[in-house]
Amino acid sequence: MATIGVKEVAALAGVSIGTVSNVLNRPDKVTEATAARVHAAIEQLGFIRNDAARQLRAGSSRAIGLVILDVANPFFTGLARGAQERAAESGLSVILGYSDEKVEREASYLDLFEEQRVHGVLLSPAAEPGPRLERLRAHGIPAVLVDRLSTDTSFSSVSVDDIRGGATAVGHLLAQGRRRIAFIGGPLTIRQVSDRLHGASEAASAEPRASLEVVTVSALTVAEGRRVGRQIARRDPAARPDAVFAANDLVALGVLEAMLIEGTVKIPEQMSLIGYDDIGFAGSAMVPVSSIRQPMALMGQTAVDVLMEEASGAGRAAQHVVFQPELVVRESSQR
Repeated sequence: MATIGVKEVAALAGVSIGTVSNVLNRPDKVTEATAARVHAAIEQLGFIRNDAARQLRAGSSRAIGLVILDVANPFFTGLARGAQERAAESGLSVILGYSDEKVEREASYLDLFEEQRVHGVLLSPAAEPGPRLERLRAHGIPAVLVDRLSTDTSFSSVSVDDIRGGATAVGHLLAQGRRRIAFIGGPLTIRQVSDRLHGASEAASAEPRASLEVVTVSALTVAEGRRVGRQIARRDPAARPDAVFAANDLVALGVLEAMLIEGTVKIPEQMSLIGYDDIGFAGSAMVPVSSIRQPMALMGQTAVDVLMEEASGAGRAAQHVVFQPELVVRESSQR
């Protein structure tokens, strides 16, 4: 079957190839009647524009590349939704990829986005991304870090103060009279996790009678929270923590599930529990889970705003937008 191109559309509509191009790319330059004839020809012929070729001519696409750590985590889907909504306001789409916390997978997405000449890249990195983002910038593709402040401050970022968030979580547990606190999170190579632990450690060290046990997990998932929760529930009562701060809500929900299944530890009577992110499932759990709220949709929207400013070539200095976390208290941490 022969390929239908602009030439065939122009012939059927009785206009020049340039007029068809204007209808597709600069509709303000043609009359409504002419545009209507061209669109009728497009529909009749089943013409599909070669967007890849158009992108090569324009120098970049009308898409933004977004790489997140975990597509199964509602925090990141909420962030992506906010980015998509803001991008659509500027006629842009968002191409979503997830690294699964793997540096090599993250790199493959960045390579793809560079090949596609995307309008810009939003990245929640699995590790320090400086050299790779430098290459993107050298090829005219701006990049903004999301949910992470890089050590290389020449790249703009949109993040939450996770050190303060960790301190707020443990401060709340201490205010509830808890003193044997366990932090469950990992891998600690993820900057957000290590920052939350940093804040938790600072808050715990300010209370002489408090102790902070660090329990690492291989991933921030419900399954890992359930696994560690079972181990804690099966300890001798004197060796159990009386509070758990989970590095995200998925881990916290897994811990809660384990305690309910094992039936040996009552939350919150015997153990307080707090998570991080404030995803929808936290508030609707059998025992509603306290959490540290991040403004996920607003972060996605703001990241696109910052990226659009950089893509405009205004030449302004890198921006670093840091949102403050918010304590949301629910039944799981109230004695």
